[in-house]
Amino acid sequence: MPDFSDILLTVDYDRTLTAPDSSIPVRNLEAIRYFIDNGGAFTVNTGRSVPMTKVFRDIVPVNAPLLLYNGSAAYDLSTNTLDFCHEIQLDMWETVHKCMEMFPDLTVEVQAVDAHYRFRSNPAWDAFSVRQNCAHGFAKPGDDLGAFLKFTLYGEFRSPVLADMFTGSPEEIARIDQAEQQLKDTFGQHCEVFRAATRIIDVHAKGVSKNRSARDLQQQLGRKILVCVGDAHNDIPMLEGADYAFVPSDAALKDRFETVCKCADGAVADVIYEKIPEIMKKQA
Repeated sequence: MPDFSDILLTVDYDRTLTAPDSSIPVRNLEAIRYFIDNGGAFTVNTGRSVPMTKVFRDIVPVNAPLLLYNGSAAYDLSTNTLDFCHEIQLDMWETVHKCMEMFPDLTVEVQAVDAHYRFRSNPAWDAFSVRQNCAHGFAKPGDDLGAFLKFTLYGEFRSPVLADMFTGSPEEIARIDQAEQQLKDTFGQHCEVFRAATRIIDVHAKGVSKNRSARDLQQQLGRKILVCVGDAHNDIPMLEGADYAFVPSDAALKDRFETVCKCADGAVADVIYEKIPEIMKKQA
């Protein structure tokens, strides 16, 4: 039997571990169990928050803390506590108020540890949150929402399905492009701003990345080799910083990194069954 005890494998969730329809290929789940059973350390490295992991954390086997909020926090499922977190160095309520002034046509959301919060009535956002099985609610200025880890701006919610946010008309794309640049101009000194999907913009603390959190976890676990799998632009730091990096063949980054099969066909399984054994032979 193989010995994967030198390896930490961290993978993005949406459209990497999952298919485009958000289902998780059974082949991936079987491969992850095989990897863990043979000594590998595995976790999900995602922009999702603690509340948004509810949809998968009882399904996907992990044996290391989840890396969440695009690297802003590590969450230990065995204790239901944060291992570490990197907060945005701005006043939460001043930031929310400024964003709502700047972007009255977009939905502003703060992703806290217990739930996601909105600040205006928005039934479409409620339906979207329910579809993601994500705890959510309304907050008003002065409410204590805990650590300020991440906030998000959304375009129009035409449906509650996450995949819908990966599409947009030319006008919608231009609007989100403009908003992304405005956020960088306004908060760029203290924050990282990037596109999580065609009509979603994520913001978190300066200097935080999926790569930084993966390397911190690698050091904590004492693993020699970091292998990462991702698909989108917020995965670039993780992929560039890994010892070995792979993307699904239908990923936006397919021309920049070594590819495996399409995400719906079990891209993570390809890495475990095919690529990691090749890596181990190189290391022998």
